[in-house]
Formats: sequence, C-alpha cells, structure tokens
Amino acid sequence: MAFSGAQAPYLSPVVPFSGTIQGGLQDGLQITVNGSVINSRENRFAVNLQTGFSDNDIALHFNPRFEKEGYVVCNTRQKGRWGPEERKKPMPFQKGRPFELSFLVQSSDFKVLVNGSFFVQYSHRVPFHRVDNISVVGPVQLSYISFQNTRAAPAQPACSMPQFSQPVRFPYRPRGGKPKVTANGNHHSDSSRPFQPPGMRPAYPPMPFFTSIPGGLYPSKCIVLSGTVLPCAQRFHINLCAGSDIAFHLNPRFDENTVVRNTQVDSSWGPEERGLPRQMPFARGQSFLVCIMCESYCFKVAVDGQHLFDYCHNLKNLPAIDRLEVGGDVQLAHVQV
Repeated sequence: MAFSGAQAPYLSPVVPFSGTIQGGLQDGLQITVNGSVINSRENRFAVNLQTGFSDNDIALHFNPRFEKEGYVVCNTRQKGRWGPEERKKPMPFQKGRPFELSFLVQSSDFKVLVNGSFFVQYSHRVPFHRVDNISVVGPVQLSYISFQNTRAAPAQPACSMPQFSQPVRFPYRPRGGKPKVTANGNHHSDSSRPFQPPGMRPAYPPMPFFTSIPGGLYPSKCIVLSGTVLPCAQRFHINLCAGSDIAFHLNPRFDENTVVRNTQVDSSWGPEERGLPRQMPFARGQSFLVCIMCESYCFKVAVDGQHLFDYCHNLKNLPAIDRLEVGGDVQLAHVQV
C-alpha cells in the first residue's frame, strides 16, 4: 500500500502528550497509538482527537475507565461543553499490559480497533476535518503514535511496490495453527485473521518484504519499521543491502535471546556483534518500533524509542546502500524509507 508523504511517527512521546496531525484528519487516515497501561492507582486514561492544543473542542474523546468491571467512554466536546456519553463494554485494556489502539477516519464515523480487533464505531458529531491534534493523558507509557493513509493505492506485490513510505496493516496478535517452516528455515503462520469491518481489512503482502531506498543512504537518513513478532518466532532479520552485499544485517534471535549484527561482502560474513547494553528488546507476540539512523561513521539503532547500539559502517559507500529487506518470523505494520 503506497504511503508517499506519510507523517513520521511520534517516538516514545512523554505523557501527557499533545501533537499536531499534519494536514488534519482526512477520510482514510488511520492513527495508531501503541503503548502500555501503567499499573497505578489512577483509573482512567484518554486519547483525544481535537482542534488545536486546547481541550475545548474534541471530536473524539476515547476514555477507558478501570472502575467496577471497566468500560470505555466515547464523547465529543464543543466549545467546552460535553455531549452525551456513549459507553462500551467489555473493557479491552488491562493495567500493566501493552495495547495497540487504532482510529480509522471514515466519512460518517470513526472506527476503532483495539489489539487488532474491531471495538467500536463512533459517528461524527462535528466535521472531522477540523481536527488537527492528538493528545494522550493518564497512566500510560507510549511507544509510538503512527499515521497511515489507507485510501492510497491498493496493496501490490513486494517486487513492484511504490517507493518512499509503504505501510501495511496486520492484526496485533496473529492467531491460528502451527506455523509452517519454509525451505530456508523461516516460519510463516497460517493464522486466521480477526474480523474487521469493511474499510479496515489489512493488507497481507508476502514475506520476505523488499523495497528500494530512493537515493540510497546518507548521514541523517532514518528508516523506520514497526510490526509484530510472531508468537512462535525463532528469528527475523532486517537487511540494508548494496547490490548483492548486505551492509547491515540486524537479526533478532529468540532461540539465542540476542540481537546479532553483521555485514556480508562477496557472500562472506564478517565477525558477529552480539553484545547488548540491556535486555533483549524484542518479545514473541509483541509489537515493536525500530529506527535505524544512518550517520557518517555508523548506524544508530533504537528500539521502541530507546537507543540500543551503534554499528560502524563496514561498507563506506553509503549511496550504494539502496535496498531494504525484511524476512523471518515477523509481520510488518509500517515501513518508512
């Protein structure tokens, strides 16, 4: 699915958070909020799609409340006055647990998914094009907020996908039978896809995923990938390639509980780098956000907004590094090159 000119995600924003939605809401825009509910005494958090940085005009107030058996309130605020509440059960969030919350803007309503499953439909009470800001308040820790235009060109085979940013949507947690093992040792799930209403069905391009990097790499160039590790994952990889060489091989290995980094030149691998300054940042069945920043002397890699390591360039011709490959036990949600 093409996504030329996509707004870059907000990475690990500090809560309370308020950020601009570039160009405002548009029909087909999907906003995804990924994070965790903090296990605290506070019993409410909220995500607001609003006009400006003031909370006087909120088109959609999405407000999970951990009271009694738990429920979610949706509402609209105009000129400082709340309208009638709409309440939805059962509560899809848990304290101390991660979540993925997606808002799809459609002509007549917002459609909301929680952890990959349809949760609620909320009819517009005010023109949605007035909304140009998203705010998050309450006991949550955010990994990222990303933006996707689902009205762009339809999904295409990986070999012919358009350049620039290319987001594809997947369920939050794959479900189904035992993964199949392919000839190269990768696992591919036959998981069934959760129900989603019309207009929210995700694209499922095949893995491995390939795309070019227009103009190659250069200092300050950033590549962003988000997705979900399959529940039975053993390994996946992210490769930055120059011709037949692999300038940077990022290889999380769950069977070894480490992240291997390496370079392959003329079909020969160099020495592996394995050391990590903290615990393995990837987990089976969990979502992730990887940012690879190209600097003059190294790649700086951050996972879920936290710097993980530097990897010095072994191939010095940065513009020649013009292809991205992703494969293994993973499903992609967003790729921005």
